[in-house]
Amino acid sequence: AACPPPRRLPSSVFCKEVIFMENKTAFQIDLKDNVATALAELTAGDEAKLIGDHEKEYVKAATDVPTGHKLALRDIASGEKIIKYGVVIGRATADIPQGAWVHLHVMQSIYDERSSHLDINTGAPKDTKYE
Repeated sequence: AACPPPRRLPSSVFCKEVIFMENKTAFQIDLKDNVATALAELTAGDEAKLIGDHEKEYVKAATDVPTGHKLALRDIASGEKIIKYGVVIGRATADIPQGAWVHLHVMQSIYDERSSHLDINTGAPKDTKYE
């Protein structure tokens, strides 16, 4: 069944179909985070409504951002820490403008030394040859 318009939803009801279809949304987990997670695919120029622990109401996508991937909440300089969950998860390997897709092409994980050798789309190792 289709979800009713948001104004008809009781506050205790969550209807993700309405939220995702009517709003491009990104989730900021902690106020200290400098990235948020796109909960729907974003196209460059989209205004994503921030939910979660946030100060800003929206962030404008500077690039396309796939669903479930990170986007920068502010400009992040090369070498700067990437913060998600309120903790450092990696460091920028290039300057990242606000609203840009943050993934292995512009960051390196501090948890996986090989992250810079993984394909940005598939996650497959690029430094290993299987024969």
